[in-house]
Amino acid sequence: MSVWAKFITKMENIDKYKTNKKTSFLASEYERLSKEEADILDMSKEDSSLAELAQEELGSLRAQKEATLKKMESIVADEAVEEEFPNEIIFEVRAGAGGEEAALFAQSLANMYRKYADSKGWSFSTVDESKSPLGGYKEASFEVKGKNVYKELRFETGVHRIQRVPETEKMGRVHTSTASVAILPIRKKTTIELKPADIEVEFSRSGGAGGQNVNKVETAVRVIHIPTGIDVRSTAERSQLKNREKAMSILIAKLEALKEAEEAKKFSAERKDQIGTADRSEKIRTYNILQDRITDHRIKESWHNIEKIMAGEIGPIIEAMGTGSRK
Repeated sequence: MSVWAKFITKMENIDKYKTNKKTSFLASEYERLSKEEADILDMSKEDSSLAELAQEELGSLRAQKEATLKKMESIVADEAVEEEFPNEIIFEVRAGAGGEEAALFAQSLANMYRKYADSKGWSFSTVDESKSPLGGYKEASFEVKGKNVYKELRFETGVHRIQRVPETEKMGRVHTSTASVAILPIRKKTTIELKPADIEVEFSRSGGAGGQNVNKVETAVRVIHIPTGIDVRSTAERSQLKNREKAMSILIAKLEALKEAEEAKKFSAERKDQIGTADRSEKIRTYNILQDRITDHRIKESWHNIEKIMAGEIGPIIEAMGTGSRK
């Protein structure tokens, strides 16, 4: 390949960086350096006495170009990683079998992950919540943001089961309750297309604390995806517009998760080495209070000191899930 052909190929490759907001400035800088390089080459050809000086200039320009190119490549590579493992998720928890005990367990799980998020420096904010009479969670959703949040928590999706003697149990019998967890990545790029005819939006007044605005203005938003029946609520924001935007982003995340789950079933035979199926109905972990033991059924490992773990020190379990596999 001639020098000119290589130059043309390189410039064509630069075009992909010009359309990226994070690299467009660097791409322009690369083009400026390339033009300056071409001008010096032309000038040295016209005046041989400038050849030695031109070589020095060309060496400096090429080093700058190489550094600029590497920086653009690094930015794009980081973006690819973030697309696979985004730094923003929706964490959902829902009470399962067990009535009030299940709702209290769902709340305990939410508190455990909130404390773990705090220890990691992640933000953990409420999107919507529905409480039981005793203050547990019938269901709740939270927005979690932070470095590697999806990479670390992606295997937490599924049914969590607790075995304990409730405080209200007079006979000392052990009760089994469940709560389901869903981890939904919020990706910047999506293939999901929402048609206006497939979306129904409802507005209502938010409940709970928040000042006079909460009870007098319809800021809470519920978005229903008619073809699938999936509905999403957002009540945390003070404006209707912001709640609608958040609800739409969560809906897209749910539709992507549904699509991925359907594809996973098609290729389940090829995914035997992976942990879980991101299926909210799969029983993944048991918390046995009497035996002070937490067992993950996918990797068949157990941990003790439940009180400490439920206080947010779930790191060893999450680390094991990241490196473990089905046995």
